[in-house]
Amino acid sequence: MNNDLAPSHQRLFGPYWLLWYSKSNNYSIVGSEFKTLLDYYFQSDSLDAYKATLLKLDSTSDPSLIAHNLNTYLQNCNVVKTLPEEFCPKFKASHRNITKQYRINGKGIQIHFDTDLVQKTIHPALAHMEVSAETENAQVVFDVYIDTDRLCLFKNAQLITSVPKRDYHLLQGKFVMQLLTTIYDNEESDWVGTFHGSTISDGSNSILFIGKSGKGKSTLCALLAANGFELLADDVSPMLSENRHIYHNPSAISIKAGAFSTLQTLITDFDSLPTTLFNTTKGPLKYIPCPTPARSHYPCKAIIMVNYKAEAATRLEPISIKEILETMIPDSWLSPNPEHAAQFLDWLSATQLFQLTYSDTDSVLATVSTIFNTFKADQ
Repeated sequence: MNNDLAPSHQRLFGPYWLLWYSKSNNYSIVGSEFKTLLDYYFQSDSLDAYKATLLKLDSTSDPSLIAHNLNTYLQNCNVVKTLPEEFCPKFKASHRNITKQYRINGKGIQIHFDTDLVQKTIHPALAHMEVSAETENAQVVFDVYIDTDRLCLFKNAQLITSVPKRDYHLLQGKFVMQLLTTIYDNEESDWVGTFHGSTISDGSNSILFIGKSGKGKSTLCALLAANGFELLADDVSPMLSENRHIYHNPSAISIKAGAFSTLQTLITDFDSLPTTLFNTTKGPLKYIPCPTPARSHYPCKAIIMVNYKAEAATRLEPISIKEILETMIPDSWLSPNPEHAAQFLDWLSATQLFQLTYSDTDSVLATVSTIFNTFKADQ
């Protein structure tokens, strides 16, 4: 049997098995019954022996069809995801039409843009950290511009990535990773991953909030940050391998127009915050800066899938690892390092998983406070 297709790491979460394939850096989630078929497949000396085992388990089954489907599944799990070939332009300083200077975590960072539209991909989330270029020496210089219909990112005149203009979110994610490596003095290879979710801390521990667009994740985090909690990261939550803690991402919280009325009375000078219109699908956005947390990193003890429903009672319910990962993984970056994959699984095994439905501010604040208090009680 082809054991080259076997998962490198596997972990049981209730009724589900989470499998990781090192060749492709893919994760798959399967039920216990399917996992049993996989185990017999890899334990068998030959295909005929595997078919004989299947017949013993169920004499009415079609062992040839099962074996074929299983092999196809494993082949797909081991397919290496390849991105479209990148356009590799040479650096051109002539695109430096707009210059912004920032001070982040004690580092002077300069970013050049070619147009106002391109500037909107990066600057609004960092605007609260902008400083005068005359008073700050740049230790790292980024350039973001369009060349041959592709959005390009350079760091110190070295190409980091180039993507089709419509895939600007890929460049945003790559920029955040490069920003993190800059402000924390490390390399991309030092991180377990950057999770698609927002993280809130109570000063001792943290909770990762995930959810599909429009489900109220960022709005909830803004509400929590306005009521005594610390915003550790919005939208991109990075975990360092060294301690498996979530680290502070200094970007501001992006808020859609539908939440403006909810936050107007809670956020000081909310109406004076600039409104940015970049993507017509997302509509107008405001970026809410939050105070720097007391510490730059905290252990993350829970993942909560957020689900805002108008006039719904606040409910906190257990949720399966399957639902959590199907929401979190597609837009997250996870390290291909086998050691980091094992750390990711270890962290998930020790992390509480919930779904939170809410509409009322006071009730959801009390619920989140209760969760944080359970962490203290367990310590």
